[in-house]
Amino acid sequence: MDTIGTILVIDDDKTLLRLVQEAFNKARFHVVLASNGIDGLQELYARQPDLVLLDVMMPRMDGWETLARIRQLSKVPVIMLTAKDGEVDTLRAFTAGVDDYITKPFSFAELVARALAAIRRTHENHVTTRSRRLVSGPLVIDVDAHRVTKEGQPVELTPTEFRLLQILAENAGRVLTHEQLLESVWNYDAAQDTGYVKRYIWYLRHKLEQDPANPQYILTERGIGYSFSSS
Repeated sequence: MDTIGTILVIDDDKTLLRLVQEAFNKARFHVVLASNGIDGLQELYARQPDLVLLDVMMPRMDGWETLARIRQLSKVPVIMLTAKDGEVDTLRAFTAGVDDYITKPFSFAELVARALAAIRRTHENHVTTRSRRLVSGPLVIDVDAHRVTKEGQPVELTPTEFRLLQILAENAGRVLTHEQLLESVWNYDAAQDTGYVKRYIWYLRHKLEQDPANPQYILTERGIGYSFSSS
């Protein structure tokens, strides 16, 4: 059976995971399951789902921190699942960037319907909103289309390379430390050494710079990190 999209469910309740999976499978979605926030973030990067269902109370990394990390990297719609229905928690959720907030227990039919509505709203926004583009001379970064061109020619980047370039370009003129880049580009379990960042900076320079040894776009701030020059 053909699927119409991918749903990522992050919850430590195994029974709930199974029931949610069954409900969305019937609605023709492919469902990816994660039992904690760290695993959920890894699946988010790997699967690029159409929507995330996120529990609040979880081991290792709770829903609030997981949501904050998701919003650093993605505009994917997020529906928060929680047993708390107080106004303070609801306001906190929407302020943090959720698209919907559903309290337990809930109807699975309603959950699917609200998930479909959130995905539809996101799709409509993408269709009607002009593509966000970051331009530096002949280099054009189309954020929404995940496309980079230089002098009109496409530059083939991996998802990680694109994300690293995007983070640097969105903070043009600002020095980002190795730690900030690890936090923003790689998941929580990424190796805590600067080799990760240096390696991908090297990849990017060899794809973007006319002379990688004397870069014009991605500049090194010795002992600190990197910055993007938009001049």
